[in-house]
Amino acid sequence: MVHTMAEAFRENFLGNSPSWYKLTIIFFLILNPIVAMYDPFVAGWILVLEFIFTLAMALKCYPLQPGGLLAVEAIVLNLATPEDVYVETLKNFPVIMLLMFMVAGIYFLREMLLFTFTKILLRVRSKVLLSLLFSFSAAFLSAFLDALTVTAVIITVAVGFYGVYHKVASGQSHDMHEDGDVPELHREDLEQFRAFLRSLMMHGAVGTALGGVTTLVGEPQNLLIAKIMGWEFLEFFLKMAHISMPVLVVGLITCMILEMTGWFGYGAKLGTKVREVLEDFDREASDNRSIQEKSAIVVQAIVGLVLVVALGMHLAEPGVIGLLVIVLATAFTGITEEHRIGHAFEEALPFTALLVVFFAIVAVIEALHLFTPVIDWVMTYEGKTQEALFYAANGVLSMISDNVFVATVYISEVEAMYNAGEITRAQFDALAISINTGTNIPSVATPNGQAAFLFLLTSALAPLIRLSYGRMVVMAFPYTITMSITGMLALWYLG
Repeated sequence: MVHTMAEAFRENFLGNSPSWYKLTIIFFLILNPIVAMYDPFVAGWILVLEFIFTLAMALKCYPLQPGGLLAVEAIVLNLATPEDVYVETLKNFPVIMLLMFMVAGIYFLREMLLFTFTKILLRVRSKVLLSLLFSFSAAFLSAFLDALTVTAVIITVAVGFYGVYHKVASGQSHDMHEDGDVPELHREDLEQFRAFLRSLMMHGAVGTALGGVTTLVGEPQNLLIAKIMGWEFLEFFLKMAHISMPVLVVGLITCMILEMTGWFGYGAKLGTKVREVLEDFDREASDNRSIQEKSAIVVQAIVGLVLVVALGMHLAEPGVIGLLVIVLATAFTGITEEHRIGHAFEEALPFTALLVVFFAIVAVIEALHLFTPVIDWVMTYEGKTQEALFYAANGVLSMISDNVFVATVYISEVEAMYNAGEITRAQFDALAISINTGTNIPSVATPNGQAAFLFLLTSALAPLIRLSYGRMVVMAFPYTITMSITGMLALWYLG
């Protein structure tokens, strides 16, 4: 019970977050001005680590509020300016549009996606084969579409599966976040189902990285690198193939080994009782599906095809295509009320706001040149050693920061050196390949390395299946090791 105004302020600050977490954020906010007075560069690095902490504690408190407070303080301390944040945000406006409209567009395709993936899930009984299917499909789609769109699809599917079983297990309860209504008899099945979905989500998320590195449209930084280098679609694919193809093979082999051994939180199978529930749901849904509902699934399938073709042929920015999906899917399925359309944006907009806060932290990194010493050190080496160090440095910094930003900084620095005549065209090509593969492959180590991973961590699905920052890091670890080492060996020996 709150009795005083001071207690009310204390309770309201960061809401239901634990007291220790609130005190930690307050400590950060007090520490930063003190450090900034003595050394802004050190303060910048401390700020980056503090922001990573807020991401790691995403299940304790959504990172938008504590991360936002840190970002605002950084601007007040002049570690970056509001103009820097605006420029950084504007630079990434296509990603923001993609989040706002594409994720909402996928929401209006959920019946078709749930129908399709339910059939796949129930007919493919081998967990190893199912995991490979998820990973390879995500890789293939990410090579032609984009990782965030593919991630939005697999999140929508998983939420649908989870909702179906949780509703049955809890006796038709509509709150998927509460297990209080789930009888003890079903608790063990529910935990196993969560583990099953966690592993599929991580295989799919890593799959987006496996495919994202291969083509110029796979990740936002790929397009930037291709533009600077003057590489077309096929040329880009071929330039990366000696690294991206071995990494793809090793990634899929890693997927198989993890499922067969059950290491690092993988290997959970679809329980018999859960399968029965999903089969009953599929059978009942098929029997009771009206002509109108069937026509909606057909329309959504056609719109999904339009989405794939439009993205594959790059007819417009992904965000604009997402808006097209919203218009087509709602117009032809009878969704015309504003409140029904509004639900589609609930998932994406909090993450969009968080991403802008992230851009504020990136603006601080850029304003204080936090990565410059690393670049200067790497350039003191030559030949294959330099390429390997570029790959490693980009990978490590992408784990800490954001792979798009790291790639932008590095390719700009290398372009400036080439234009100044300090390196040859052959060196320029080799370093561009190192930058692209370095920012795409080792960055799977942490959720902040890739926007798709961060989106999964902060999605409504993550708390449902108990997917925390730490658990994501642990589950990504074997992939990080095998893929990063393969990438390095391929760069050194096959380049």
